[in-house]
Amino acid sequence: MRRHESNLPFGGPAFPFVFDDTKQHHIFTGMTLRDYFAAKAMNALLLGEHRGITYEGETAAMAHEAYRFADAMLKAREE
Repeated sequence: MRRHESNLPFGGPAFPFVFDDTKQHHIFTGMTLRDYFAAKAMNALLLGEHRGITYEGETAAMAHEAYRFADAMLKAREE
């Protein structure tokens, strides 16, 4: 990992894409790395629910928990 990437908001883009048609230069940043990490964490939380591990809270609370995990993953990248 290049150090400067961790300084970008929310970890920078997860899947950046650059398209150059010689007339214009288009940059598509896609989702942030934070969103990508949260989606992965949400899958793990939902898998736990499916296997009978109860999650105390509503769906919105689970989404907040996924972003809490994502933030922890972003912080771990800095170490």
